[in-house]
Amino acid sequence: MLAAESRKKSYVDPKSQEIDFQIRDMVFLQVTPMKGIKCFVKKGKLSQRSIEPFEILERIGQVAYRLAKPPALAAVHDAFHVLMLQNYVSDSSHILSYEALEL
Repeated sequence: MLAAESRKKSYVDPKSQEIDFQIRDMVFLQVTPMKGIKCFVKKGKLSQRSIEPFEILERIGQVAYRLAKPPALAAVHDAFHVLMLQNYVSDSSHILSYEALEL
C-alpha cells in the first residue's frame, strides 16, 4: 500500500504548483459551475469560462481570497478558492477604443 501511495505522489508532485496572489492583484473569476450568475448568453462549450478582472482585497487563510465585486454580483459570496481564480496580465491590446464611423 505504501509503495502505491509513494508512486502516486511521485506522479502528482511535479505537476502541482503553489498558487499565490498578492493583495491588489487583478484576477479573472472562473464561473462555469457557479449558480446565481446569469451572465451567460451561450450554453455548452461556447459559454464564458471566466468573467472580468477583479481586485483582490485580502487573503483568507491558506487558499481563499476576498474579491471586490460589482453590485451586479451581490448575491454571490465574496470569498473564493484559489483554484477559481486566474491571473490577469494587463495588456494594452485588451482595451478597445470606440470611434465614430463616418459614412
